[in-house]
This record gives sequence, C-alpha cells and structure tokens, in this order.
Amino acid sequence: MRQSQLFTKTLKQAPKEELSKNAQLLERAGFVYKNMAGVYSYLPLGFRVLKNIVEIIREEMNELGGVEMELAALQDPEVWKKTGRWDDEKLDIWFKTELKSGSKLGLASTHEEPLSEIMSHYISSHKDLPKYVYQFQTKFRNELRAKSGLMRVREFLMKDLYSFSRNEEEFEKFYELTRQAYENIFRKVGLGERTYYTYASGKPFTDGFSHEFQTESEAGEDTIFVSRERKIAVNKEVYTDEVLAGIGLKKSDLLEKKAIEVGNIFPLGTKYSAALGLSYTDEAGKKQPVVMGSYGIGPGRVMGTIVEVSNDEKGIIWPLRVAPFRVHLIELKTDAVKVYQSLLNAGIEVLYDDRETSAGEKFADSDLIGIPYRAVFSEKTGGRVELKRRSETKTELLDVKELIKKIKKSK
Repeated sequence: MRQSQLFTKTLKQAPKEELSKNAQLLERAGFVYKNMAGVYSYLPLGFRVLKNIVEIIREEMNELGGVEMELAALQDPEVWKKTGRWDDEKLDIWFKTELKSGSKLGLASTHEEPLSEIMSHYISSHKDLPKYVYQFQTKFRNELRAKSGLMRVREFLMKDLYSFSRNEEEFEKFYELTRQAYENIFRKVGLGERTYYTYASGKPFTDGFSHEFQTESEAGEDTIFVSRERKIAVNKEVYTDEVLAGIGLKKSDLLEKKAIEVGNIFPLGTKYSAALGLSYTDEAGKKQPVVMGSYGIGPGRVMGTIVEVSNDEKGIIWPLRVAPFRVHLIELKTDAVKVYQSLLNAGIEVLYDDRETSAGEKFADSDLIGIPYRAVFSEKTGGRVELKRRSETKTELLDVKELIKKIKKSK
C-alpha cells in the first residue's frame, strides 16, 4: 500500500478524554476512530491488524476440528426465556429493541442459547457427536461504563467456539486441547510470556468455575495471583484457601499482579442443552443431554492488549505476526518505487511512504505506527537501503536482495 492512498492522518496529541494507552496510541496512529463511548471503527491500518489476529485464531480453531459459521445477531426472546437469561436480572448487559409490530428482540451478547436451539435440530444420536462450531461475529453489550479504549466496549468482534460432547470425559479432553490452542494463539500474537491460565468464577455463563487467560499489565482491570513456576494464576474473585488447595498452590508462592483478560473458556455442563432440548440417544437407546463448553476471544481486545504491553515513548511496537505490514519503506527525495516493487514481488507486505513531506515527519509517523521494520531509501544510502527494526536501535545498510532475505528470515 502507498501511504499517500491512506485517507487517515496521524495526530500529534491524543484526544484529551482518552486515558488508556491503547486508545491514545491507536487513535493517534490512525488505527481506529472513536464514534462514541464504547464504539470504535477500525480504519485501514487497524483493520489489517484485526484481520491478522483473526487469522491466527482461525488457524487454531480449524486445527481443533472447529467448523466456522455465522449466527444471527437479532435474538428471539423465547429462546432465551428457556434458560431465564432474557431477564435483565440474570443477564444485565442486554441491548433490547422492538419491531414495528411491537414484538421485542435482543442484540446478542453471546450465543449459547441460539446455537443450542439450532443444534437440537441436527443432533439426535451418539453418532452425531462430538461437534465443534465457532464464529467471528459482532456482539453487543450494554456496558454501564465503557472505558479503557478497546478493553471495555459496547460493540465488538468476538470469536466464540462451542463444543458439544457425549459425556464429561469427552468434553474434558477437548477442553484441554482448547487450552493448548489458546496458549498457541497468545504466543503467536506476542503475548505468550505475559499471559496466564487463570482460575476464575463462571458466572453468569455457568454455575461453577471457568478459566481465563490473563495478560499481566498495569492497565488491567483484574487482580490475579500468579505462580511463575507453574505459569498459572488465580483471579482475586475466587482467591480462597479452598480454591488454592484444590489446585495445589500456596499463598506464599504467588505474586499479586494487575492483568487484562484476553480470553476465557467455560465448562457449561448440561445447563443449556437440558433447557433447550438438546439431547442424543446413547448406544443403549437412552436419551442423554449433550455436554457443552464455550470458548471466547475478542480480537479487538487482544489488539488493545498488545498495544498496552508493546510500546515506547515514540509509539506502538507491533509483533511480526499481527503487524499491518512487515516493512515501512520510506523514500527521501529519491524515488523508491523499484524497491517497493521488489518487496511486493517477493511476497512481503509493505507500506510505502511516498508522501511529499519532511524526513522528520516520516520518521515520527513510522515510529508511532510501529511496523516491525523501517527501510529508508535516499541519496545518502547510495542505491542501498538502510534497515532498522522498530524494537532496536541499530541500523544496517543492505542491497535489495539482502534486504528481502533478511526480512523473510525474520521472526
């Protein structure tokens, strides 16, 4: 992409009302636009990052045997009344609306009920199980106080996976595989070292415990107690002697940290399947309720978390797998189109700064946007390219072939 084709512009100062680092930097660098409190539009650069995160998640969901679909956002109250969750006392984040006829509808914040109702039409025998279904879909949550940029919003993209199993043993095997898939995801997006498998409360989705993936950050809303040795943590909401004993932890071995929840997995049991008539006939001919689980990640929240933990005084520092481009090519008074074309021909994604503006502005924008590599082509480089990694200070002078080889080998 040529930078002159972008309609967005960087900002020297962050909007005064934004207190969180992710909101400040993403708005300044032109990745997102704030439409209103808790509602953001993803601009071209931000959309590319979001797509990269989605693709990493999709790879892992497909590896698990997940089948992708898309469920309706508009919800029939009758389906939700069967579990009691149409009641605002049970689920207090509903956006509800009416048809012109007067009938009420909801905007989905999650999809346990509607998917269970759908699956009841397709699952009837033990031979139909297990099944794993997921989607990437916009969710709506009537948060009392939207805050912290992309962390707590009212409209957001979510990956939600649902598992349908014959029994607890089959469910638990998949649950553990999903845990491993989530750990792979957070490693690939650059959050692996900071992210902990965390024991937490399951409410309002299930009556027991759930598990969260919490990324250590001072910007976090949650307090967790971390075991560095075992790479697990306990959320403050369930931090009791009984819980610690159950998972073999001692208070003296744990560190108190602030963290951002970047994903969660819930054992649902038969709570939703029993209420919505989702059952199967076992090998003995007896009807059994399907055992369920749900597994969520918000790609936008992941994006915001990456910015919170990967930045410096100049701007964002994107990990390679999620960056909008791998290289930021900057030309200074010398046409760099041949270098640009060579990078494209080599299959390297590049943002080409062909704008007619000062070198200082180009460098400042490059640091703010945070693409992993900056390549400068100018009269001073003598037909070669000066390459610098965003996270480092050293530079090197390379010819185009060396440049391509270096970038392709990078991790």
